[in-house]
Amino acid sequence: GANMCFRLLKVVEAAEALRIKPATVRAWVLRRKINSIRVGRAVRISTDEIERILHDGLRPAIKPTGGGK
Repeated sequence: GANMCFRLLKVVEAAEALRIKPATVRAWVLRRKINSIRVGRAVRISTDEIERILHDGLRPAIKPTGGGK
């Protein structure tokens, strides 16, 4: 079943959590780069989705290698 143990954030709150502008979050919602939930005319983003974006955006540092594989 669906995990219903998450909070819903307003666009502004989601933007603050991601340290980006609300306009960017709204653009991502329009382009479906970010999963959103519509409640009437209001748009909400789950905290689970914020965590997914942060996890997907994580790029491990490249470890220096000794030349070969």
